[in-house]
Amino acid sequence: MARSIKKLPMLPAERALKVISGRWKAVILYYLFDGPRRLSALKALMPGITQKVLIEQLREMEEHGLVSREIFAEVPARVEYSATPLGLSLEPILLALCQWGQHHADALDEKHRLADCIIRPRQPDQVSANK
Repeated sequence: MARSIKKLPMLPAERALKVISGRWKAVILYYLFDGPRRLSALKALMPGITQKVLIEQLREMEEHGLVSREIFAEVPARVEYSATPLGLSLEPILLALCQWGQHHADALDEKHRLADCIIRPRQPDQVSANK
């Protein structure tokens, strides 16, 4: 019997890892922690991702309640993506993962291979706008 793609594991930690795993999901959330962004702005921040993969990752995160998509009634249509309250709740977790990743790289003498992953504090107006 084939396992449904949408079926998530029962173990909470495994479920959480499955929801946030993916080559780009943490990076996308990292940029959405600062506020809503258009697809083109996200793409510009991540030159290594294809538009197809970016859209797929955003759709998966939308399906899991981490990201919302707002379509504005304009010509041409404008679409913005933002982190939902559930997505924003991952901010301290991703920061902890960044810190652990830095510790791990230090332990293996590979710190030179890391990019910065400092999660910047949001302005008070961004915090209230995303709730």
